Amino acid sequence: MRKRRVKYITILPSLITIFNGVCGFIAIALASKEMPPEPGHWSYFAMAGYWVLVAMCADMLDGRLARMSQSTSSFGGQLDSLCDMISFGAAPAFIMFKLVEYKLELSTVIIGGFLHRFIWLAALAYIACAAIRLARFNVENEENEAAHMSFVGLPSPAAAGVVVSLIIFQQDEIPAFDALVYSLPFITLGMALLMVSQIRYAHLLNVYLTGKKPFAYLIRILFLLGLAVCNNLPIALVLAFGGFAGGGVVKWLYGVVMGRHARPALAPAELPPGTEPGPLTHN
Repeated sequence: MRKRRVKYITILPSLITIFNGVCGFIAIALASKEMPPEPGHWSYFAMAGYWVLVAMCADMLDGRLARMSQSTSSFGGQLDSLCDMISFGAAPAFIMFKLVEYKLELSTVIIGGFLHRFIWLAALAYIACAAIRLARFNVENEENEAAHMSFVGLPSPAAAGVVVSLIIFQQDEIPAFDALVYSLPFITLGMALLMVSQIRYAHLLNVYLTGKKPFAYLIRILFLLGLAVCNNLPIALVLAFGGFAGGGVVKWLYGVVMGRHARPALAPAELPPGTEPGPLTHN
């Protein structure tokens, strides 16, 4: 009985990972309907976006369970990346593409005006960069949890969160705001570039939710989450994902600007004996 229980515990993380990929497929299937919602119902594009968020919850849970049950493996890591490619690579790009195409009433395939070709470019670039981001993570990934305090490049779930949160916001809050729809291809392309960039982003779960935290810390987090959900979930999602993606860029730009203000070279009288002033270098 105990061996069977251990076996179920080790299988559970893989099942949750597969559920992540299933959520991504459901999101793609919903976005493909392209039908206006019935009065009082969510649009299919908004429902597709919410399924990507469900996939995100599964993605956070599977790795945590695998480490708790001491059942981490290379198989689990590869399976996770394959499912992430569906949920956070193909699904957000497809939802964005179908929404913009639906709004613009475009029916041709690839061959169309400049805007239509740009929509294709943004979607394909996002998928390609998501694949590169996930492959790079697999190569550079370390099993030591202490090494997972930051990411190089925007994580694919966060990039997907930016895209789908804007779609949910537009569909649920201001469906007539077409300007946001038209900006989606540009935002999607920007997220694609951030995924393959060298900008560092903090691993929020490991930085803020692991280790020993005071009980008041947990209460504050739950209070903020509850406040966000009760007030306006779409706006909270946009602010959370947008703030995370934009915060990394701002921090990187600040580092670039401050790095240019190098310390001046020491005057010859201040140099140690026997040394010559040389060119100033940066690490």
